[in-house]
Amino acid sequence: MKDSLRVRISMMQHRILATLMLSALVAATGCHSYHVETTVENRTGGAIQLLEVDYPSASFGANRLAAGAEFHYRIQLRGSGALKVQYTAADGHQVQIEGPVLAEPQEGRLEIALLPAGKAEFHPELTAQP
Repeated sequence: MKDSLRVRISMMQHRILATLMLSALVAATGCHSYHVETTVENRTGGAIQLLEVDYPSASFGANRLAAGAEFHYRIQLRGSGALKVQYTAADGHQVQIEGPVLAEPQEGRLEIALLPAGKAEFHPELTAQP
């Protein structure tokens, strides 16, 4: 009886090990989400309102961003397309700016500096496009 118990324990250990190895394999080859850490900095000289940043498959924004303030957001890329920024300047003027093209396999960092007169600088530190 001791031998059959040892055999059962050994079989259970092998099953547990096989399950752990399979889980590790699935995790290593599973889906990968492509993320870009994004920072929007308001250097316009005044507060802005209704900030919206559109990127492939989604958007994010803020109701208000004070002069000199930063807004951080992590985006997940799906598909490809141009990044677009729009906001209402302190003088009530609607600003629309088109930025760089982003694509799903890219990941990294993107800094967007909103400048006076409806201008912007885009500083991408992204992996290469396909």
